[in-house]
Amino acid sequence: MLESQVAGTNILKSVGQLPGVSFSSSDPLGLDTWGTSVYVRGFFQDSIGMTLDGIPLNDQSYSSVNGLNVANAWISDDIQSVETSQGAGGVDLPSNSSLGGTMRFHTSDPKDKVGGKVSQVFASYGTLRTYARVDSGALNRTGTKFYAAYSRADERKYDAPTPGFMQSVNGKLVQPIGNDSRITSIFNWNDAEVWGYADKSLSILKNAGWRTESWAPNYLGAYNASEYAWVNDNGLTYTGPGTYDVGSGTPLVFPKGTSPTIPASWQNTNEGAGTAYYDAGQATQDYLGGINADLALTDRLRWNTVFYAAADDTHATYGDPWTQSLGTGAPDSEEVWQSSYQRFGFTSAFNWRIGRHNINAGGWYENNSQRADLFWYNEPVYGQGAPLKTVGPYTTYGPPFQQGYGFTWNTNAFQFHLMDTWRPVDSLAVTYGFRSMLQTTSGGAYYGNVDAGYGSDTGYGSVSGLPNGSMTSAAAFLPAVNLDWHFLRGHELYFDFAENMRPFMVAPSGGSVSPWAVSSQDAFQQLQHNLPNERDFSYVVGYRYTSPKIQASVDAYHSDAYNRLISASVGSLNNPITSVVNSKHATMYGTDAFLTLSPFNGLAHGLSWTNSISYNHFTYADHVNICPLAGDCDIKGKKMLAYPQVMYKTSLAYEYKGASAHFDVNYYGKRYFSYMNDTSIGSYWMANLGAKYRFGNLSVLKNVTASFEIYNLFNQKYIAMMGENGFPIGGQSGDGGDYQSLERGAVREYFGTISAEY
Repeated sequence: MLESQVAGTNILKSVGQLPGVSFSSSDPLGLDTWGTSVYVRGFFQDSIGMTLDGIPLNDQSYSSVNGLNVANAWISDDIQSVETSQGAGGVDLPSNSSLGGTMRFHTSDPKDKVGGKVSQVFASYGTLRTYARVDSGALNRTGTKFYAAYSRADERKYDAPTPGFMQSVNGKLVQPIGNDSRITSIFNWNDAEVWGYADKSLSILKNAGWRTESWAPNYLGAYNASEYAWVNDNGLTYTGPGTYDVGSGTPLVFPKGTSPTIPASWQNTNEGAGTAYYDAGQATQDYLGGINADLALTDRLRWNTVFYAAADDTHATYGDPWTQSLGTGAPDSEEVWQSSYQRFGFTSAFNWRIGRHNINAGGWYENNSQRADLFWYNEPVYGQGAPLKTVGPYTTYGPPFQQGYGFTWNTNAFQFHLMDTWRPVDSLAVTYGFRSMLQTTSGGAYYGNVDAGYGSDTGYGSVSGLPNGSMTSAAAFLPAVNLDWHFLRGHELYFDFAENMRPFMVAPSGGSVSPWAVSSQDAFQQLQHNLPNERDFSYVVGYRYTSPKIQASVDAYHSDAYNRLISASVGSLNNPITSVVNSKHATMYGTDAFLTLSPFNGLAHGLSWTNSISYNHFTYADHVNICPLAGDCDIKGKKMLAYPQVMYKTSLAYEYKGASAHFDVNYYGKRYFSYMNDTSIGSYWMANLGAKYRFGNLSVLKNVTASFEIYNLFNQKYIAMMGENGFPIGGQSGDGGDYQSLERGAVREYFGTISAEY
C-alpha cells in the first residue's frame, strides 16, 4: 500500500485506502495540511492516537499547539510501516488525543551496508520532488549505523502560479547492545512554505465558479476589491481619488484613477469582496528529536524508554481585504496567526513474559508550553512597493500595527497503563487492561483587542474579557478488552471494547473546539464549572479469513460519545465568531467489509482485486439548541458532518516480474455541511492509475525503478476538505447553512518518478 503512492505523498493518504478511513486533500501529495483531513470510523484526526517510534504525535489538526502532523514529522520514504488498531483500544499508546483508535508509525532502520538512495519526481504544472538518503553501514563490531536523508518538494498549483514548498532533513542512529537490545536516536527538521488554495462556500461555487482562486500575484485586483469593500461596506460614495475613509480619515487610493470594482460574478456571492483574498497560506518550522532505549533485562523482562522533544513555529496568513493598514494607508493588510509550542516528555514501560501472560506496565509524562497570537501587518499602497508574501517576511513595511489577541498556556499530561495479554490456549489471545490519565492546563489570554472584535468592554483584568484560567481532566480507570480467536486455520474472530477520554484541548478565540475558544471570560467560567470531558465507549466485533488466494474481513462497530464539543462558525474568515457547545450524547454504529482475491496461477498469478465497503450512521442523541439567540436549532437526530455514510474502494493490481500496475477507484457518499443537515456536498467517484517497472541493477546503480501515476484519472470535480474554518449551523440560525469553509480537490495531474540505490 505504501509503495503504490507517489514518492513524497503524505503517509496518511496510504492509510486512507483502509476500510472506514476517509482521507482528503486539496493537493495530490497532501502537503498542504490546511486542506488535509483524516476520519477513521467517524473520528476526526484530532481524536486518533498517533506515535512515531513511540513518540506521541497527538492532535493532527492544522496549526494545532498540541501535536505534530505526521507529514511534517518524518520523510514518508523513510517510514517502514504503519500499525492501525482494529478497535478503539490501545491503553499502552501515549496520547492525549486517543478516542477512536491508534496509528503507530515506524521509521526504517539504517542498512548494514554503506550505500544510499535517490529519487526524483516530475509532475504536472512544474511540480518537482527530490529525495536523497545516505546509509553509513555498520561502522564497527558492535554494529553502530546511521542514515541521513533530505527531501525537497516544489508543488505547483493547477489554478494559480503560487507554489507549495516543503523540505525536510531526518536522521536515525542505531546502536545495538548485545544480541537483543539497542539504543536508537532520531531527529527531524521540516520547513514548509505553502501558498494555500482559496476557501470556498456553496455560494462561491454556484456563482463565482470552482476555479475561484486567490488574487496573488495580482495585487491590483486584490487592491481594487479591498477598496470596493471599504466604499460599499462603510456607506461611502465614490467621488474619485479624493474619497476619504470615514474610519481613518485617510484618502482611498484608487490605482490608475479607476473606480473600485470586483468581478461581476462575485457580486452574487454571499462573500462579495471577500470571495477570494489576495493570498492565504502558512510558513511552518518543525523539529522533532528522540532517544529510545529498548533493553532486554532478562530473557523474560524488557524495559523500553523514550525521551523526546518537539517544537513548532507556524505563521498562518490571510490577505485581509477588510482591515486597513494603518502604517501605510493601504485598504488591505496581512493577517497573521502566529502559534508555537515546545513539548518535552518521556515514556517508560516494562514488559514481562510469565507463563501464558505478557504483562506490560508503564507511564508517560509531557510538558507543553503553548502560544497563539494574532497580528496585522502593513501592506503597501499600490505602486509603492511589492505586497507581502503569505510565507513572509511580514515586517517589510514595519512592525504589526495591530494585535487581535495573545494567548499562552502550559499543559502537563500524565498517563499510566497496565495491560496483560493472556493466551489460555495457543489459538486465543485475550488482552485486557486500563489506563489512567491526568492533564492540567493553565493560562489563556494575556491580551485582547476590543476594537478588533476580541473581548468586551467588561474585561477580565487587562485582557478585555477573553478566557483565562485552569482546567483539569482526570480519569482513573479507562478499560480496554480485546479478544482474538483463531478457531480454525485461516479463520479469526475478534472483539474489542475501549472506554476513552479526551482531555480539554487549547485553542485561541475563533473557529476552534476548545473551552478557551469562546469569546468571553464569563462563558469560559461557565465551562470551567459545568463542562465534563468527552468520553467515548466503543465496541467492535469482526471476522477475518486469510488464505493464499483470499483475504476477507467483516466487522461491526458501535460507539457512544458523551460531551463531545462542537463548534459553529459565523462571520468572515479573518474575524470568525465561534460558539462552543456540548452536544451531550451522540451514537454511532457502522460496518466495514473487505475482500482481496488472488485466484489465478501462471501468468495471472500476480493479479489481485481488492474491494472494501463501509457504512457509518452517526446521530446526535440529545436535544441541544445550538442557536438559542436566533431560533430553534435542535441537533437531535442530525448526522455527522464531513464524513460520508457510505464509502466503496476497489483496486485492481497486477505484477509480473519487474513490472506492476494498479487501477484504483474510490466512491465517497454525500457529506453533510451544516449542523441542521440542510446543506451537503454530493457524492463522487475518484480514480487513479499507476504503473511501475523495476530495471534491477544497472552498473553501479541498484534497484533502478521508474513509475508513472495519474491522479484523478477522469478529472472529477469534487470537494476535498470541509470545515477547515468551522461549519455553518443552518436552519433558523440565519446563516443559510453556508460558510466559506470548503476546499476543492485537485484536477487530473501526472507524476513520473525515477529512483535508484547505490
